[in-house]
Amino acid sequence: MRSILVAALIAAVSPLAVQAHETQAPAAASVPVPKEQLLKPPADAVHYVVVSEAGKHGDQWRWRLPDGRTAYRWSQELRGWITEMDQVTTFAADGTVQATVVRGVTMTGDAAEEFRIENGRARWKTATDSGSAPAGGWYIPAGGISIAGAPMIEQLARAGEAGIGFLPSGKGRMSFGQTLTIQGAAGPKTVQLAFIRGILPSPIPVWLNADRSYFGEVSFISTLPAGYEGALKPLRDAQDAATASEVKAIAQRFLAPGARAPVLFNKVRLFDADKGVFIADRAVLAKDGKIAAIGPAGSLKAPAGARVIDGSGKTLVPGIWDSHMHIGDDWSVLSNVANGMTSFRSPGTTFDRAVDATKRRASGALLMGEPFISAIIDKKDPLAAQGAEVVSSEAEAIAAVRRIKAAGLWGVKFYTSMNPAWIAPAAAEAHRLGLHVHGHVPATMKPSEAVAAGYDELTHLNFVVMEAMPKEVVDKANTRQRMEGPARLFKDVDLDGPLMTGFIADLARRKTIVDPTIVIFEGFLTQDGGTPHPAYAPYMGIISPVIERSVFTSGGYPLVDGYTRDDYRKSYAKMVGLVGKLHKAGVPIVAGTDGWGVELIRELEIYQQAGFTPAEALQSATILPARVVGADKRTGSIAVGKEADMVLVDGDPSRELGALRRVVTVVSDGYVMDGDALRTAAGYSGRPK
Repeated sequence: MRSILVAALIAAVSPLAVQAHETQAPAAASVPVPKEQLLKPPADAVHYVVVSEAGKHGDQWRWRLPDGRTAYRWSQELRGWITEMDQVTTFAADGTVQATVVRGVTMTGDAAEEFRIENGRARWKTATDSGSAPAGGWYIPAGGISIAGAPMIEQLARAGEAGIGFLPSGKGRMSFGQTLTIQGAAGPKTVQLAFIRGILPSPIPVWLNADRSYFGEVSFISTLPAGYEGALKPLRDAQDAATASEVKAIAQRFLAPGARAPVLFNKVRLFDADKGVFIADRAVLAKDGKIAAIGPAGSLKAPAGARVIDGSGKTLVPGIWDSHMHIGDDWSVLSNVANGMTSFRSPGTTFDRAVDATKRRASGALLMGEPFISAIIDKKDPLAAQGAEVVSSEAEAIAAVRRIKAAGLWGVKFYTSMNPAWIAPAAAEAHRLGLHVHGHVPATMKPSEAVAAGYDELTHLNFVVMEAMPKEVVDKANTRQRMEGPARLFKDVDLDGPLMTGFIADLARRKTIVDPTIVIFEGFLTQDGGTPHPAYAPYMGIISPVIERSVFTSGGYPLVDGYTRDDYRKSYAKMVGLVGKLHKAGVPIVAGTDGWGVELIRELEIYQQAGFTPAEALQSATILPARVVGADKRTGSIAVGKEADMVLVDGDPSRELGALRRVVTVVSDGYVMDGDALRTAAGYSGRPK
């Protein structure tokens, strides 16, 4: 069910009821089985394709082995990242999984996983963990091949609302939605939408055949029977509409007129983002969607009908911004609000999704922070970004910029396969139209050249690092080298040498913005697996055991021959140092995650490690992004006359930035929402630690 778990990375997804099970030490580091030793599908194997709107990315197959076991194979390349896996499953007489073995490699390393039932006990082992529990229930793998989950999905379809038990823990059930007739190579086919609840925080959509057998999955990366990939759009549209209907009811509950009644926060510690200071014992009154008054604690009178919230021991901060948060599905943006995000930048959203989500938010049908959206432009190439506006000439690049403006979006994001020669003219047109220009740095181009060609902002710290990388890395920055080059080599770069000091000074002089997303690199470069990533440790036990095994405790980026995890860690430490030097030089830093959003506070904690004060770190997620998007006159700080976008958190972020995770109350556009109720709606079972 790997494609389902990929979807979880994009969408905040109800937690499983965690049952007790034994947990042993993480499995020892292992070497993936090479592609040449994996099973080869026969000509008559059942064939599925792995696709997105950008095209085909890979294949999956299923067939029966001579000994009666079922074999699966997955082969995929996604912008240079390779997945080569096989899986062999033994089924018991009742159709449940007796044993399964996964081999091969994924984008994050060794795919190895084993599960078996012996003597009434289930045991499992992955590349990063192992455990056991009493037998009974369907095993949810940490990884594996998505179509190998078909038997469990079919069992859920038979059980319906009665549900089935899971291993390592939990129970799931299936509900059914609309039917749809689609066209494919084998002719018209009627399929039915269904939702699985109990694996991830939000319902997982799947598609079934008319007899309720497994048809396929539509997600960030979709798996469909070969010959039916042309049905991706109608399937996605129907699935999105069903999700929108469910989420609309949640939005209307939180955005009811009564939620916009005046509210008085008293005895709070207030973060003044404009001045970058924390002020004790303050009172803040909001009414009619605006900040109406600020004064000493006890000095403001609550108007008739107002809510009064005691802020003792708590801090009131401006609504939080994630400056690198792609609009996920409707559940994920709800989760973001539950984490205090009242605004965000989405640097790469398709036109259809941007227009639809923005329209539904404005109508009150979608609970989402205010988005500032860019669209991606990339050269037509096998390594082009998914969902990008792909172009084949300078003229097409300029035309794409104009389409972005006409769609009412905020910015243009260039990507790694873009022709460097087209950047300057396309950026000039974007600036003429009032659009922000940012992005990845194209292969063969250094970041200093991208800035000179018109970039207002560099996205991801590894592209800042590219200034110090050798030509063979820069020239392949649209492949894995954009990660592997910095991982291997940045540890040896002199940040105080003339190359980097000159580059940093130029960025500061130009006021070029940097969106580091350094939390990504902490995970990729420092984690061995088996223990929670620091960004996710506070969320263990409240989201999903499946996500805990497959994501939260997963290993880091696979090691390149001749290098160790310690080498990677040294490169990461140098990256933290680079963030500190950028900040000290006056380069504007805005905090983003390129993840779920739950990583954002960890991003700020890393900034503090780099030398930011807590106030400076918090400014990077409040007033600074508001200034970048030109919204700082109306939001981004708590000031009289500004929009009522605020978050009450439990604790003192001036002493512990982690307090920002403990959201008590969210105020967005004047609507006052309980943090615990928001988390419950998003599928969380409690507050982060």
